[in-house]
Amino acid sequence: MKIRWNHRYVQLGVTVFLVIAASILFYYGIFHMKSLITGIKTFFGIMAPIIYGAAIAYLLTPIVNFLERKIIFPIFEKRNKALQKKGRKVVRWICVILSVFLMFLVIYALVMMILPQLIRSIMNIIYSFPHYVSVVENWLNSVVEKGWKLNPDMISQINQYSSRLQEYLTNTILPQMQFMMKNISASFLDLLVFLKNFLIGAIVSLYILADKEGFVAKAKMAVYAVLPTKWATFLVHSMRFTHKTFGGFISGKILDSAIIGVLCYVGTSIIGTPYAILVSVIVGVTNVIPFFGPYLGAVPCILLILLVDPIQSLYFLIFILILQQFDGNILGPKILGDSTGLSSFMVIVAIMVGGGLFGVPGMIVGVPVFAVLNAAVWKLIGRSLDEKDMSADAEFYRDIDCVDPVSGKVLPMSVKKSVSKAQEVTVKAEKNRIWSGAWDEIKRMFTFLVKFIQAKYIGFRLKQKNRRRRRKNRL
Repeated sequence: MKIRWNHRYVQLGVTVFLVIAASILFYYGIFHMKSLITGIKTFFGIMAPIIYGAAIAYLLTPIVNFLERKIIFPIFEKRNKALQKKGRKVVRWICVILSVFLMFLVIYALVMMILPQLIRSIMNIIYSFPHYVSVVENWLNSVVEKGWKLNPDMISQINQYSSRLQEYLTNTILPQMQFMMKNISASFLDLLVFLKNFLIGAIVSLYILADKEGFVAKAKMAVYAVLPTKWATFLVHSMRFTHKTFGGFISGKILDSAIIGVLCYVGTSIIGTPYAILVSVIVGVTNVIPFFGPYLGAVPCILLILLVDPIQSLYFLIFILILQQFDGNILGPKILGDSTGLSSFMVIVAIMVGGGLFGVPGMIVGVPVFAVLNAAVWKLIGRSLDEKDMSADAEFYRDIDCVDPVSGKVLPMSVKKSVSKAQEVTVKAEKNRIWSGAWDEIKRMFTFLVKFIQAKYIGFRLKQKNRRRRRKNRL
């Protein structure tokens, strides 16, 4: 027997099923939040190598494109040799391997520059600590020899805080040493897991980069197969804009930070700053974080230099202020331009929200994410204004007061004193007419709502009376 499907009821059944499933998921998400978060963390932990691989491939794509289009292909063009499909694959793999090798080379160089100087600075601090203690002791002895007397209240406060410090060390720090060791070992294990995921991600990135056009083509095919053509085209254009915003901002920010790091090394070498390489690397790396990055990098560097030479820390502070002004006003705009389209206020909001949700990576990625969301929102606003035959330029709304909902006439800002009294009276009358019309509309809607509720209530009461009569008649 052939079953006849009623498409209307099938659609209704699918809708009901989806609503029930969404309700169950919503209930589970509200009342089992910890289990849901644990499941999400487990999923992302399993997918971490794939995510790292996709991120590495995205960051290395400009380098692969540069090696292919600017170095390898021009060599074959000069020799009048056209590459076949197989030859292009070989060239792609060569460029991909060179890009990944270059990435590991840069990471190795940074580690070898930072670690030795960091260990050396820590050892210097440890070895110099007795010297700092002796300096403080000599100063206190000189104070006593000169006959200066401390305030008795100050002496009692010192004794009180010293006893509190001793009690804190004995009762709080020592019992927590085992817990601290557990945290240190857990952090070490997390580092090993990160290195493992990063290495697997680097291998995954090789295959993604080798066939990146194929992945993009298959993604487009899937989008057009699943979604209506209009929405699929909108999604493709949105992803293209997102890629342009992300790629331009991140690659430009990395280039800007590299230049700032080199300039910082040259400047600190000239003024004789201690740990010039370490300080320059810290400043360059933290400069990737927009707005707050320069300050996050400058503070630990100043404290590190202060332990060695206080005067040099002052010179370094002045130099960093000059360097960051150069970066913010000259170098940054030249490299990045207006790639995000965000105001300074929105940049701060993006960094704060991204950093609060995802830490340092969120502070870096928050700005381009907000730029994409900002562009999408303004596109929707512009489309809505076009449907109403109104201007989508923000400057247009600076000089107007409001728009008449009846006539669509634009009313200017509050009339200045130079306007004649007759014109002022006319404008006031026009405003009063608009407000009275709006108030009448509100009253009409409220009256209609009250009557509608009354009619529904009366109908409900009549139905109840009819039911009672039917019951009586049956009895």
